[in-house]
Amino acid sequence: MSRQGISYRFTHAVTRKPSHSVVRGLRAIDRGTPDFEIFETEHRLYLAALRHAGLKVTTLETCEEFPDSVFIEDAALCLPEGVVMLRPGTPSRTGESAQLVPELAAMGLHIHPHGSDGYIDGGDILVTDSAVLAGLSNRTDRAGFEWLKALLQSWDYKVMAVETPQQVLHFKSDCCVLDSSTIMATSRLAGKACFSGFRVLTVPSGEEPAANSIRVNDSLLIPDGFPETAEMLVREGYSVVTVPVSQASLLDGGLSCMSLRFRRCG
Repeated sequence: MSRQGISYRFTHAVTRKPSHSVVRGLRAIDRGTPDFEIFETEHRLYLAALRHAGLKVTTLETCEEFPDSVFIEDAALCLPEGVVMLRPGTPSRTGESAQLVPELAAMGLHIHPHGSDGYIDGGDILVTDSAVLAGLSNRTDRAGFEWLKALLQSWDYKVMAVETPQQVLHFKSDCCVLDSSTIMATSRLAGKACFSGFRVLTVPSGEEPAANSIRVNDSLLIPDGFPETAEMLVREGYSVVTVPVSQASLLDGGLSCMSLRFRRCG
């Protein structure tokens, strides 16, 4: 089955407005409390960048009960076969998927419920055109991975587990898809066997957060503030759009986790 462009050709995105409770969001290292008004402004710029890249964006209302719910990608995985509901691996987030199901169903999306006692975060799942890579991490365990693998293999996907380095929160914190044959990754992941067969661009030293970028159609959205990475990508021929994520980054968030992106026919 050909899945050319599945990893970066999209028509739609679903996002969620940041809640006031986002200031209590999770963080591996406390580098300060997000400023809600700045977060809101940066989120609006993010939505504008998605629209400029050609997406129809649906923005869901805030969910104060879940401070991290703006990071909507951790709760679901969008594929042509439908939306696979996930189970985030932190107790304060396990209810986010159930909250999201009726909202996605109301949009006419086909929902596949989570069916395991294991945990799996969307931030650990990298969809490429040739395989789905899932990082085992503090947020994604073996049981969650095995459940996802069984489901996706029934749809004819190749699924691989990757050991995420201990100092990396999510697999996609340190890598992203640039096109059907190219990955960008930090030096911590660049040599991983899972990337054999891909051309790998290594993020310049000191700019590791830039690895959490997203290719959306003909645009490559990267976080603001990483000039060496931007220069490298422009030199490689990508159409780079910088987006500020200073507040999301305080909560270990980035560009990939603030939207569910998918391609809809018709």
